[in-house]
Amino acid sequence: MSQLKERYKKEIIPSLMKSYGYKNVMQVPRLEKIALNIGLGEAIKDAKALESAESDLTAISGQHPVTTRSKKSIAAFKLRTGMPIGLKVSLRGERMYDFFDKLVNSVLPRMREFQGVPRNSFDGHGNYTLGLKEQIIFPEVDYDKVDKVRGLEVSIITTAKTDEEGRHLLESLGLPFTRD
Repeated sequence: MSQLKERYKKEIIPSLMKSYGYKNVMQVPRLEKIALNIGLGEAIKDAKALESAESDLTAISGQHPVTTRSKKSIAAFKLRTGMPIGLKVSLRGERMYDFFDKLVNSVLPRMREFQGVPRNSFDGHGNYTLGLKEQIIFPEVDYDKVDKVRGLEVSIITTAKTDEEGRHLLESLGLPFTRD
């Protein structure tokens, strides 16, 4: 069991139960999954973009990504239904906790002029989405083999009912929010 999961069970659950007056352990918000997503608009013209992004996402997440395909045809973008336009990975269980720990303790501090993550990126149901501008801040990505710097979207899905509960959970787990 990862250290983060142990800390969640021993320290964070009792703290959240006390703060919000939960009567049952199952009411306490928890991490459900972490979804990683890379949008690849350039895959329409360059098929190799998909392969290199796939190798980067595999290195970052530790599991093979799924190709997302377009649902509609858009003539202005030269896009047809069914064309590959992105990659996604869903992390659960141990991999999720390991990834979250790595994100908080080694990836975010490597960002230039990092002041914390924005507080307002919640969706109204306690889920948080963080956009990273470059995949090269992850230690697993070999800088010399990167053909192009790509953005990455990290969505942290929780069982929290409100944004306040989700924020409290993520702060307790160590996600550094800005001080606005």
